Amino acid sequence: MRSFQLAHGAEARVRNPDAPLAAVLVNGGTARRLAGTWSATSEWLAERLAERFPAVAFFEVRYRTKSWNELPSCVMDAGDALDAAGRPSILVGFSMGGAVAIGAAGHERVAAVLGLAPWIPLQLDLDHLRGKRFDVVHGAWDRWLPLVPGVSAKHSRSGFERALAAGAQGAYTLIPRGLHGVALRTGGGSLITLPRARAWLDPVSDVIERFQAIR
Repeated sequence: MRSFQLAHGAEARVRNPDAPLAAVLVNGGTARRLAGTWSATSEWLAERLAERFPAVAFFEVRYRTKSWNELPSCVMDAGDALDAAGRPSILVGFSMGGAVAIGAAGHERVAAVLGLAPWIPLQLDLDHLRGKRFDVVHGAWDRWLPLVPGVSAKHSRSGFERALAAGAQGAYTLIPRGLHGVALRTGGGSLITLPRARAWLDPVSDVIERFQAIR
């Protein structure tokens, strides 16, 4: 796996770097303006999906600042990653990354967008999704556990329906008993796999396979 700096200072790392297609993974954030980190969910998925899909390069993005109050900056970081990928791409946005992926969906390299438990605020412009494939995969138990932050499936379903009304095409998949993503990171940097994590792999793989087929 190779890491490198993007045009405006964000970072990316890539698996299968010579593949003809790309999946660009953008992650979540907080209200506070914090330095970007690598996403546990993106890492867990990219590691496994890269083995399933050797013809797809998996780019993980680490924002300069991971905050929904700096959303334009995060969208710029995603655009820089798409520029660096330089090939037909699917944007994969987890949590706040859903809004980031939608914001960057107008980039010329973007063929499709996948939201994983995506945050899709009402004020977000969905015009970039018109004519594109937009799929959502979400855990049914997201936001059900006390003191565990996340995005409710009801919220993402509403955003998905608005995207369809704006001209997108796609499918919404609910993971029974699924939580907010598939993994957490410990203070030491290792990953803790969440319950039902592996239930996400097949529906996400279905979306990647569809992306490969249309390209």
